[in-house]
Amino acid sequence: MKESECADTQTQQQETMPLLTPYKMGRFNLSHRLVMPPLTRQRSWNNIPQPHAALYYSQRATKGGLIITEATVISEAARGYKDTPGIWSKEQVEAWKSIVDAVHAKGGIIFCQIWHVGRVSTYEYQPNGQAPISSTSNVLKPQLQTNADEPVKFSPPRRLSTDEIPQIVNEFRLAARNAMEAGK
Repeated sequence: MKESECADTQTQQQETMPLLTPYKMGRFNLSHRLVMPPLTRQRSWNNIPQPHAALYYSQRATKGGLIITEATVISEAARGYKDTPGIWSKEQVEAWKSIVDAVHAKGGIIFCQIWHVGRVSTYEYQPNGQAPISSTSNVLKPQLQTNADEPVKFSPPRRLSTDEIPQIVNEFRLAARNAMEAGK
């Protein structure tokens, strides 16, 4: 096939497949519109991403492609699943840096999905065995989770008071700042 025919074929494919066309997302120039969505991998240790995560994410990176990380907890009290990574401590930020560097080395773009699980937790995951915090005191029904052999019975949550909301907002702010630091 001649070079001009290849170019024509590529143009036709892009016209029929808009997912393959570039997209400007704020200051980011995506080479295509396929995005790797967040997945709950549960492969961290003590809420610290492990070195193998750099390989995992870099294998999925494409030049100008967007990856959204697995859900990453904003604070110790935001936990609710075994072996999920965090972004509240310096050690966690340092661990994320090698992952981000590996994706950037492939020309990829990576965003950190930050979260707080609210009432989807148990006393086991909470600091000092306290009740999980939530917008409600309603208990969730037991659910089968990924790294569990039987349904998880969630602990009764404590309804967050209005004056505690700024603390949670600040935890999200700090987690976002930490994620940006990890991405430098």
